[in-house]
Amino acid sequence: MPSLKAVCVLNGETVKGTVYFTQNSEKDPVIVSGEVSGLTPGDHGFHVHEFGDNTNGCTSAGPHFNPFSKEHGAPYDTERHVGDLGNIVAGSDGVAKINITDKVISLCGSLCVIGRTLVVHADPDDLGKGGHELSKTTGNAGGRIACGVIGITK
Repeated sequence: MPSLKAVCVLNGETVKGTVYFTQNSEKDPVIVSGEVSGLTPGDHGFHVHEFGDNTNGCTSAGPHFNPFSKEHGAPYDTERHVGDLGNIVAGSDGVAKINITDKVISLCGSLCVIGRTLVVHADPDDLGKGGHELSKTTGNAGGRIACGVIGITK
């Protein structure tokens, strides 16, 4: 099987970026790479949301992609949403360089993220451990400041 590839162009009021997804085979992890600019320095929640619908901005993307009805967690946790990719970190220049390897999301099969929305949040994701009422559902990551639908690329 040739490697699978997808791309997402993120758009927000000031936040922009392009994120690439590559998976060598169905059993291999997905490599997520790219760059997001226009961020405030520091951590920003980074999640795949359920719907590839941006008709009402990032709001219509729905909740995190969570087909197993688990609680929100860190990318390395057993208890996590499929779409929980943790945080991206912007430097003092407002740019986050992304290099994530994830063993849960896929570019094929039932855990496929193609056609879903990738969202960058305003605040850090507390990875389900912050004790806030939203920790176990959203990581208390704040507003959705940029999003885009993940699409197939060559």
